[in-house]
Amino acid sequence: MSDTRRRVKVYTLNEDRQWDDRGTGHVSSTYVERLKGMSLLVRAESDGSLLLESKINPNTAYQKQQDTLIVWSEAENYDLALSFQEKAGCDEIWEKICQVQGKDPSVEVTQDLIDESEEERFEEMPETSHLIDLPTCELNKLEEIADLVTSVLSSPIRREKLALALENEGYIKKLLQLFQVCENLENTEGLHHLYEIIRGILFLNKATLFEVMFSDECIMDVVGCLEYDPALAQPKRHREFLTKTAKFKEVIPITDSELRQKIHQTYRVQYIQDIILPTPSVFEENFLSTLTSFIFFNKVEIVSMLQEDEKFLSEVFAQLTDEATDDDKRRELVNFFKEFCAFSQTLQPQNRDAFFKTLAKLGILPALEIVMGMDDLQVRSAATDIFSYLVEFSPSMVREFVMQEAQQSDDDILLINVVIEQMICDTDPELGGAVQLMGLLRTLIDPENMLATANVRKCKGKTEKSEFLNFFYNHCMHVLTAPLLANTSEDKCEKDAVVGSNKSNTICPDNYQTAQLLALILELLTFCVEHHTYHIKNYIMNKDLLRRVLVLMNSKHTFLALCALRFMRRIIGLKDEFYNRYITKGNLFEPVINALLDNGTRYNLLNSAVIELFEFIRVEDIKSLTAHIVENFYKALESIEYVQTFKGLKTKYEQEKDRQNQKLNSVPSILRSNRFRRDARALEEDEEMWFNEDEEEEGEAVVPPIEKSKQEDDFPDSYEKFMETKKAKESEDKENLPKRTSAGGFKFTFSHSASAANGANSTNNKSVAAQTSPASSNGSSSKNTNLTTAVTAAKQGSLVGLVDYPDDEEEEEEEETSPRKRPRLGS
Repeated sequence: MSDTRRRVKVYTLNEDRQWDDRGTGHVSSTYVERLKGMSLLVRAESDGSLLLESKINPNTAYQKQQDTLIVWSEAENYDLALSFQEKAGCDEIWEKICQVQGKDPSVEVTQDLIDESEEERFEEMPETSHLIDLPTCELNKLEEIADLVTSVLSSPIRREKLALALENEGYIKKLLQLFQVCENLENTEGLHHLYEIIRGILFLNKATLFEVMFSDECIMDVVGCLEYDPALAQPKRHREFLTKTAKFKEVIPITDSELRQKIHQTYRVQYIQDIILPTPSVFEENFLSTLTSFIFFNKVEIVSMLQEDEKFLSEVFAQLTDEATDDDKRRELVNFFKEFCAFSQTLQPQNRDAFFKTLAKLGILPALEIVMGMDDLQVRSAATDIFSYLVEFSPSMVREFVMQEAQQSDDDILLINVVIEQMICDTDPELGGAVQLMGLLRTLIDPENMLATANVRKCKGKTEKSEFLNFFYNHCMHVLTAPLLANTSEDKCEKDAVVGSNKSNTICPDNYQTAQLLALILELLTFCVEHHTYHIKNYIMNKDLLRRVLVLMNSKHTFLALCALRFMRRIIGLKDEFYNRYITKGNLFEPVINALLDNGTRYNLLNSAVIELFEFIRVEDIKSLTAHIVENFYKALESIEYVQTFKGLKTKYEQEKDRQNQKLNSVPSILRSNRFRRDARALEEDEEMWFNEDEEEEGEAVVPPIEKSKQEDDFPDSYEKFMETKKAKESEDKENLPKRTSAGGFKFTFSHSASAANGANSTNNKSVAAQTSPASSNGSSSKNTNLTTAVTAAKQGSLVGLVDYPDDEEEEEEEETSPRKRPRLGS
């Protein structure tokens, strides 16, 4: 049976009160003739053998626990449990059991957990009597007491009775006096019995008994009893650890004696739960639930008492931020706060809010700023943990602090920049701290948790989102991207382009730790592309960021190349024509195609990711990118036939070309010379003249007017200026970068594709115009101005499949003359 609802583990309780796993199978309830009744059957999922066959007796007490457990006793000392994979399966079988016993399935226990003889015995006794007679507390009775305590654990009713008896007679203190006698006499047998007794009393799970056992007077003797586990050859030395090794550090002296006592008690009880007692199995969790609650409420009380003592907290903050405080003291103060914040997680939400507001009021954030910039690694790590509690509690509170701080401080010492610098300077080879900090930064810059309403107090009417993102991109983004820009610097890339397409010349971070860091930064930038719209768009354009990121496609660390590719994929995934024009103008597919061809025939993640990128463009039919890829790279890609992606792109391109031609043919000839509805293969002479005159104005309009959205209207002009400067620089270098054949066509010199080189060999040294269409020569044959025929014709050919934008002529022309074009493809 493959039904996961009925999938169960079968457990039996062994003599040591530990649950043994009998196997996993599927449970059913059916009538078994041999047992003369409805029974529970479990067949093993491995071989179908019978793991359990148990008749549902009308008088057996079945218990349902934690929604997925059913526990019952078959005989005096034979307890069984079924642990279900799903709650639905547990409910189904529970209903069957209740049906047989005539009970309502809403009950948790089907029978009272005491047998009839006990019921008769207790029935007539007054409630105040002791329901269990405890043996006298003497050395020779210890074995009897141990047997009694362990025997009642399986019956909740008898546990209650025993707890009441122990409480009423002050029995625990008498037992602990016996412990001291046994230890003095070195009575090992007695000490072993006392271990069983004290452990059993803990498992009674009664808060009133815990109050006695964990009092200052008794707790060390309780720990002493638990040292003498009969299973160990030598007793443990827990008391020695608690009294000598574990030191109570008071960063600021605590004057409240009750608070000190609570802190000591909580530490010791936590030690008992975590270190001394064995880890409870899934069925024993309830045994110690009261112990967990005891610790929990102690922590709540400690946090509340400390929080109310503002004098104490003020003193801690004063010392934390005081330059005169020595490093050891500061380390202790930071560790105190870290533990304080960890304790605060136990508070109810409204109390936790009050706690963090108290910390904010006292100045936790400026204090953290100082501490996070310190050299001590342990202090920085603890400060990061505290910062993560604050960000998790209220990202808005942290954002508000850093924006206010920006008005009074330099960028270098802003809290967010301190965090970014810690991320960049993480010395851990695996960058554990950097990963944590990156997660916190992502939370802070995530618009999903920013307030959508205007910030009334500042009366500017700006939302938190617009205000914070403006701040982040103006003051912090340059710090975040600095390592990325430093490792992909422009002069290195230029040098490589001149040398040729030898991969080893590209300067890429080969250091694993640097590569890890750049991958983290790229992950954050990819998140920004997805969530920050025009802020990141503006940044990418101004810094020509995508070109720099794509340098990393040459990294020997494939994970870093994939991060760079993922960044580009996310940009293309937005299907934003603004980005598309930036990619085509900058010829930014070239590093991706180089990486694909350098990868050769290897079928790996890089290969699949690159092909998925092109497949997305094909499926989504992004026309401008399709045209750019086919016109510039199809020769290099046509040999890739193990997927139909590139042939599909060519088909889409040709279909669009035909569609444009049909549209033009249906327009009256008088309109065809209109600039907005031109036929790329039939340019009029005067129109061509117009292009030549217009060349000087190239590169001014990055965004065509019809494309500008409201968000983009207020974009600064810095990108256009950047492109103009770049163009001027490129024209100076033009002579040093011979990339064209004599006819103006580009050579493809990929080492991986022999067919790619054939596209421009000397035997076919004709103009691209002639190769494209005989029609194109009509308009250009008589024209011999400073534009060559080949460039004009190439331009004409490349215009066909593009989206019809008013500025296409200038942009295509600039693309042709740009010496950056295909540095890896150039001869």
